[in-house]
Amino acid sequence: MKVLMINGSPHANGNTALALKEMQTVFEAEGVEVEVVHVGQLTIQGCTGCAACFKLGKCVMDDIVCEISEKFKECDGMVIASPVYYASANGTLISLLDRLFYSSRFDKRMKVGASVAVARRGGCSATFDQLNKYFTISGMPVASSQYWNSVHGALPGQAAEDGEGLQTMRTLARNMTFLMKSIALGKEVYGLPEKEKSVWTNFVR
Repeated sequence: MKVLMINGSPHANGNTALALKEMQTVFEAEGVEVEVVHVGQLTIQGCTGCAACFKLGKCVMDDIVCEISEKFKECDGMVIASPVYYASANGTLISLLDRLFYSSRFDKRMKVGASVAVARRGGCSATFDQLNKYFTISGMPVASSQYWNSVHGALPGQAAEDGEGLQTMRTLARNMTFLMKSIALGKEVYGLPEKEKSVWTNFVR
């Protein structure tokens, strides 16, 4: 089992990293390999809608998005974590995710996804919903916890005081591990669900 964790915070050692570390400890104790990629400090251009990826099988902009795409292809699960800015995720992270999910042509079905939002106070639920949409449009089961996946803290390291938030992260990691292992067993016995040919319907004719 392997999990790819994407840290969308500009701060490598901030509260978002602390939340991910809490999950990583559980994953490793459960025998799950973890790779963390820190992207929030990078300059990442958003999708231009050029559609070149339909021919290339990857984004035409050869940057970290293409690197992460290869890691995404090989993992069993993905955790996306972001600080909350104006009740939404970090714009740099969203630019990466738009291009990553749109340009990658491999089958993402049954890879387990989990999103984590970190805030001083409000906006976690909106950010949580925003990040989960990348999973649900891709046929990826979404891992849940004992509460919505959020941790609170303002100053660096302050999230360590959020006992409930950190417990939510540990529970999330355990549930995600269970899902990944269960899906792996299910694929051995039943394979993947039948996939129909896509039907495209426009609302304006």
